[in-house]
Amino acid sequence: MSKNRKNQSAEIRFGPVLKVVLLCLLIGGSAIGYVWQKNQIDRLGMQIREREKSLAKVKRDNENLANQISFLHSPVMIDRRAKELNLGLAPAQPLQVVRLLETPVAPEPGSARQLAQRPVTGLTP
Repeated sequence: MSKNRKNQSAEIRFGPVLKVVLLCLLIGGSAIGYVWQKNQIDRLGMQIREREKSLAKVKRDNENLANQISFLHSPVMIDRRAKELNLGLAPAQPLQVVRLLETPVAPEPGSARQLAQRPVTGLTP
């Protein structure tokens, strides 16, 4: 004969409740994980935007510094700084300039047009 529901043990009635609790925990855990993941994505997106702004600022600063360096290296600015510091520098006088002329070397007669040749001297085994 089949048993009456009132006479069934607590273990049998506890099974469906346990399944419902586990299912609710699974759904709740998934929802919390989803919200946490979305929060992380937003936070990382803000970090990326901040770093892109910082990179753009650094690039602008580098460009400004490169322009400043090129200005400071200009002959006009160098002359101005030399006068400000009273270094006593002036352009060279024509008598102070020595010009060296390089004369081309004439090829030896009868030699082939060989551009690089080292003389062989004292080869001993």
